[in-house]
Amino acid sequence: MTESPTVFSDRYEIVNHIARGGMAQVYLARDLLLDRPVALKALFPELSVDQSFVERFRREAKAAANLTHPNIVSIYDWGQGANTYFIVMEYVDGPTLSAMLRENGPLVPEHAASIAASVAAGLDFAHRRGVIHRDVKPGNVLVDSRGQVKVADFGIARAVGTSEDLTQTGSVMGTATYFSPEQAQGYPVDARSDVYSLGVVLYEAVAGRAPFTGDSPVSIAYKHVKEAPIPPSQVKRSVPAALEAIIMKALAKNPADRYQTAEQMRSDLLRYASGQRPLAPVLASTGVLPMASAEPTLTQARTAANTTGLLPATAVETTPPRNGSRAGLYTAMALLLVLIAVGGYLGGRKAGLFGSSVKTLAVPSGLAGQTAQAAQSELSAQGFTNVKQTPVTSSSVKKGSVVSTSPPSGTSILANALLTLNVSSGPQQVSVPNVVGKSVAAADSALTAAGLHPHNTTAFSTTVNKGDVISTSPAGGAPASKGSAVDVTVSGGAQQIAVPPLVNYSQAVAGETLATLGLKLGGQTSESSQTVPAGEVTRTSPPAGTEVPVGTAITLYVSTGPPQVTVPDVNGDSRSPAKAAIKAAGLTPSFSVVPVSNPAQDGLVQSESPPAGTSVTSGSSVDVAIGSYTASATTSTTSPSTTTTTTTVPSGPGTTG
Repeated sequence: MTESPTVFSDRYEIVNHIARGGMAQVYLARDLLLDRPVALKALFPELSVDQSFVERFRREAKAAANLTHPNIVSIYDWGQGANTYFIVMEYVDGPTLSAMLRENGPLVPEHAASIAASVAAGLDFAHRRGVIHRDVKPGNVLVDSRGQVKVADFGIARAVGTSEDLTQTGSVMGTATYFSPEQAQGYPVDARSDVYSLGVVLYEAVAGRAPFTGDSPVSIAYKHVKEAPIPPSQVKRSVPAALEAIIMKALAKNPADRYQTAEQMRSDLLRYASGQRPLAPVLASTGVLPMASAEPTLTQARTAANTTGLLPATAVETTPPRNGSRAGLYTAMALLLVLIAVGGYLGGRKAGLFGSSVKTLAVPSGLAGQTAQAAQSELSAQGFTNVKQTPVTSSSVKKGSVVSTSPPSGTSILANALLTLNVSSGPQQVSVPNVVGKSVAAADSALTAAGLHPHNTTAFSTTVNKGDVISTSPAGGAPASKGSAVDVTVSGGAQQIAVPPLVNYSQAVAGETLATLGLKLGGQTSESSQTVPAGEVTRTSPPAGTEVPVGTAITLYVSTGPPQVTVPDVNGDSRSPAKAAIKAAGLTPSFSVVPVSNPAQDGLVQSESPPAGTSVTSGSSVDVAIGSYTASATTSTTSPSTTTTTTTVPSGPGTTG
């Protein structure tokens, strides 16, 4: 006996098992109501009695339900059934990034950067709505059959600023390999924690392994907090220096040193993908070291001050002495010692060792978000004398306010050293692509590639094919802030409407009714009807109840009344043929008897009313008179013994039909 499939909420029929997660099973299911595939995540039954797990599960649906973005897996429904709780989400027909890496090894750098940029776009959309993912890892990144990248599983996401907290103080949530340092220590997290985790994912995608590994989650978490990651190019030499710079900036231990938003990281990834230099500083260790040579080389004379960056390295040109020339060697050594001494003196002065008044100050925190003028005034008051402003684009910081500082807050520098305020010039402006007439999939792809977020709505259209774009706001070619939303109106095709029932309506009223519904009067055809009075509608074409596009022409059939027939000529016929002819004409015969004097007319039709050839309504009665002959004489026969009297009786038919 075949076991019937499991159905959740009488709607979601399980097709097959897809994966097992940390607290739930994931299935491919079919939405029986909308007839589409969906992914259904069912909490383990043993956990469904634990209210903390149920609450975390509920929160996943709540956190992600409003995150409608091309790079985020959509949540459709949530409920309780089959002794557990479940979430219904978009089914992505494609592998996870972890499966891709497991099966194919490291990705080509450009491909990895493209995937990471799409993930960053989805994360930034969530961050700007106050939702932090907190579990960004390859297993939560899916790539569908069209190459569209989607971030899944907001199972431990939490809205920023909410008092709700399902963990005890100091506990952590997420996957240890992809922890941020602050997450590993149980500290509060923000968007920059997701940036760090995305940096780990990108590192693994190009290097073939994560930056930190260990025998236990605790040992891995310790390394996130205490150890510097090995540059990925030292693990896999094919990693470009520019992409490595982006990864290392994302993996900064101090959140203030990372990209401050996922959009900033995405912008740098797009710069790399387009061949431009990213804003992240390229590590010196990634440069190509010069080969040894017999030619004169530059040797840097370093001092104690130089190791802190207070004194630039002094370039000394040295030439190997000729064989046997000790004088040349001594001269070169003496010159080197003099330069070292001079460098040490100058460095010491700058460090304040010889009476200089230049102080060392720490770059203050809290400048980000202030107006540039207020930040400049605060720095001047603290003694910084070399503050410059540099405009940078930002979708999250108000125009004219500080985005960040360089060096970052907490860094100790000389009071007269250059301190740069990165001041927001507002969001980067991009030109909205012209996607009118394109399919919604192509339009979404073009807008996303331009750094915009499509927001699709449907409208009826008789001129634009269903599924194609009718218009956008802003319109194609107009400037828009990068990262902003573009309203895309997609054609749902022509509006469908049911043809109304118009039987027994007059032609005028029927025409008005069609016009009110947006339909047209397509013409009129006359036909007879036994039931519908003349001048009224008998039927329509298409028939009543048919779904047709607005604007369709409807043909009316109008009654001319019952059909007309001609009375047949049955004069001289006997009763039976006359009766048959009248009925065949669609009329009703009614017979009566009239006397005739001619025996030859006995039993024959003498007259009919209406007369033969008259047009009458089908079914009308025809009165038929049948002749009846009666003999007028009586004959007597007499015999000697018997007298017989014979009376003649009329032999014609009766008086009824």
